[in-house]
Amino acid sequence: MAKYASIGHRFWVMFSLLVAAISVVTALGVYAAASSSLKAIARQELEREARYYHQQLARDPRAPLPDTWLIRGYRQAPGQGDAAIPANLRGLAPGFHQVRQPDDTVGTVLVSDGPRGRLYLLFNNDRPNSVVMLFGLIPVVLVVLIIYFATWLTYRASRKALSPVIALAKVVRRWNPDQPDPGSLAPGRLPAATDSDVEVLVSALYNFANRLEAFVERERNFTRDASHELRTPLTVMKVAVDVLGDEDMSPFAQRSLARIRRSVREMEALIETFLVLARESDTGLREEDFLANDVVGAEVARYRELLVGKPVEMLLAEHARFALHAPPRVFAVLVGNLIRNACLYTEQGGVTVEVEADKVCVRDTGSGMSKEDLERAFQAFYRGSRTGDKGHGIGLAIVRRIADRYGWRVTLESALGKGTTATVQFPAAQPPDAALPGPGATENVVDFRKKDGS
Repeated sequence: MAKYASIGHRFWVMFSLLVAAISVVTALGVYAAASSSLKAIARQELEREARYYHQQLARDPRAPLPDTWLIRGYRQAPGQGDAAIPANLRGLAPGFHQVRQPDDTVGTVLVSDGPRGRLYLLFNNDRPNSVVMLFGLIPVVLVVLIIYFATWLTYRASRKALSPVIALAKVVRRWNPDQPDPGSLAPGRLPAATDSDVEVLVSALYNFANRLEAFVERERNFTRDASHELRTPLTVMKVAVDVLGDEDMSPFAQRSLARIRRSVREMEALIETFLVLARESDTGLREEDFLANDVVGAEVARYRELLVGKPVEMLLAEHARFALHAPPRVFAVLVGNLIRNACLYTEQGGVTVEVEADKVCVRDTGSGMSKEDLERAFQAFYRGSRTGDKGHGIGLAIVRRIADRYGWRVTLESALGKGTTATVQFPAAQPPDAALPGPGATENVVDFRKKDGS
């Protein structure tokens, strides 16, 4: 799942990038402006000094060469050699040049010809560089500081405007749907200076939280009360069926009574499942250490009656023993639903329940499932194309819900006409403790085949 940054973090990153961009652009601008200004100043000063010296030389042939803090001049009179000219300036054509000086600094040179010879003027670039940078940097720094201050004020104002939204996001992030607290979303908890749009959003969330809490409470009460109330008539029906089973009845009536008995057992298991799920989502079921093999054996024995009258063998193969830390009733509901499905949809062959060191497998030789049925098997109230009027379409959905809740992994493998294999793996499975009943890891096969061939 993608992780999203908060609004406050995004604002901080945005303004930080803005300040960094301003700083970089300003530094580059100052450097470019200083470089271009220095070049322009150098050329302007050299041209002015050259014109002035040629004018002075025309009036006084002994006029001294320029020798100032910035400019130094050299002259090569007509007919003279270039011995008086520094080596790095010799041979330069008239015009502007950039030369490397003996002290490894760069200078700008203007070479110009006049009636009294060739004039070389050398401008020392490094000396005015600090002055240019200083006078160019001071106004730029002032402008940048103003921009930084304005940006900081904008950031503070933006944070203040979004603070109710940020506070609301923190409340919603801490909100637990299993234990809702609508009061934490009450509009009265908003800061005094809150925009109307934020007030509308908070009011909508507050109303939604109240409705959600009421809905969840009604669902829990209905599931809990309905499960408890339905157990009483089912118990009466079960006792009545057992009493009728002792009467002398025709074969047709006995078959009908067997179907009624199976339906009562099925409804009893379904209501027990609903009750367990309601308690688990309501107050939570107590978790404890238990031996998974004992629960699996009890569930196999419990659903043996579903195979009465069918040429189906049920086997329990315990290749290993393991313990779990979870509510035993929840584990029983999960395993029981898998065994119940296998018994319902197997008309001949066998149902095998295998217990490994960290998983439970339920294999059957029933009708199997198509590829489409297999993809939708865990959807609530979905009944496959070959199930007929059997089941209610919620057994596997309950299995997936329980497995997701406790971090167990459930998989299905099936082929049409060959049967289905349901596997539940328990990553937190533990070896049987010495205090738990039963021997260590042994292989035990229990055959629940009825004497009448069922």
